[in-house]
Amino acid sequence: MITISANIVGEDLGRVANRIDKAIQNVGTPPRGVTVRVRGQITPMRETLTNLSIGLGLAILVIFLLLAANFQSMRLSLVVLSTVPAVISGVIVMLLITGTTLNIQSFMGAIMAIGVAVANAILLVTFAEQSRRGGTAATEAAIHGAQSRMRPILMTSMAMIVGMLPMALAFGTGAEQTAPLGRAVIGGLLFATFTSLLILPSTFSLVQQRAGTHSPSLDPEDPESRYADESSRGGER
Repeated sequence: MITISANIVGEDLGRVANRIDKAIQNVGTPPRGVTVRVRGQITPMRETLTNLSIGLGLAILVIFLLLAANFQSMRLSLVVLSTVPAVISGVIVMLLITGTTLNIQSFMGAIMAIGVAVANAILLVTFAEQSRRGGTAATEAAIHGAQSRMRPILMTSMAMIVGMLPMALAFGTGAEQTAPLGRAVIGGLLFATFTSLLILPSTFSLVQQRAGTHSPSLDPEDPESRYADESSRGGER
């Protein structure tokens, strides 16, 4: 058995792992009876990142299904999830600006930012859809939703961003290890807040421009359903 080790001070583990894989490929096919195994922290790191990616994908799928059941509309679910690409873009831009790598901490920060961004988007879309079903045009309803929910969205996002600043600036001994989490949250929320207040209303207006105002519910006890009986409607009044 021959063991090869190296000092990787100043390099991130992901780049080192890729260089090791490339070096093993350049050597060629090992002779018969010879095996090459890469040990250490590379395998656990890749497994963790893979599991986080799968978990994030499943979380987005579950959120989509829950939103579709809540709004009773696939289109509104897609409108809410349109903020997710903005969060991912913000995280990537912030990591590039600060020279931070995509690691477990920054991945967790991206998941946190997506959660807050989706919550803000749900808040805005809910108010806009209620206004549209009340008889307001889709464009006016989108503007009304953004105006009425601007303060809660800004308060939530700014509180999260300010709370993450000390972590992102890496104050204190050993704080550099958790700094990527704070930077990812800040970058993701900055882009998500801008998207929620300026781009999301336009998306809502385009998607719901020709949508009907009747509820698709088949429940006869739902007052908003077209199949609701007179007793349920009277009780609602």
